[in-house]
Amino acid sequence: MRSYKTAVEFGVVYIPIELYLCVKSNDIGFNLLYKKNHQRIKYKKTCEDCPNNIKNEDIVKGYEYQKGKYVTLSQKEIDDLKSKKEKTISIDKFVNLSEIDPIYFDKAYYIIPTSAEKAFLVLKKAMKQENKVAIAKTVLSNTEKLVAIREQNGNLVLYTLHFFDEVQKVSKEIKDISVTKQEVDLAKQIIQNMTEHFDAKEYKDEFRQKLITAINKKIKGEQVRPSKIIAPKNVINLMDALKQSVVASKKSPPKSATKPKNKKSL
Repeated sequence: MRSYKTAVEFGVVYIPIELYLCVKSNDIGFNLLYKKNHQRIKYKKTCEDCPNNIKNEDIVKGYEYQKGKYVTLSQKEIDDLKSKKEKTISIDKFVNLSEIDPIYFDKAYYIIPTSAEKAFLVLKKAMKQENKVAIAKTVLSNTEKLVAIREQNGNLVLYTLHFFDEVQKVSKEIKDISVTKQEVDLAKQIIQNMTEHFDAKEYKDEFRQKLITAINKKIKGEQVRPSKIIAPKNVINLMDALKQSVVASKKSPPKSATKPKNKKSL
């Protein structure tokens, strides 16, 4: 598992840490093949005046500042640009979690101390008791990141955040159409009927399992049949759709436990 080595600075407290991704990818990988013989399509690194079989050490990063003109930067030159602040995670401020719009959240990393464990535990406990989120900036993989650190389920978790100018506005305007109170009340009733506690364990990647099943069938030479798609019911208008949804969203009342019959005293 890839990790980032860095440190958290809290005032004058310095805590060396490693960052580990919280989420793994379960995507099923497909290779590109030539249609006629199923041989792998290979990616050859080449250019107009390049020799064959270019080695990785002969490749540099370049920025195109004009059409066809590049300036190159070595990894050492990039690393030399980083100040002490950019090489560590220096906490700038503490905020309430509710102040951060979820649209800004990107990747999540577990924070694991490599030393100064007591300082780490003190910071984690204090953040939990104060119910605050730390905000900082750092550089990960040559990219400056805005980050938020919070105590979560006994761990300190670092979230990379999008910068303000990275979040796009809605490209299309939604027409302001008048709605009735009855329509809104019916929608609220559906929401109330469908309200439950969230449990991530209830949700599985069902389409991934369908892909695995299809792959296994193809390996065995079996035919993969398309899924049956049920056509949506025709609903005349919104009110009818809302009323039908209210009925459909009502949960069956739990079966009452049968009470044991009172035994007659002898």
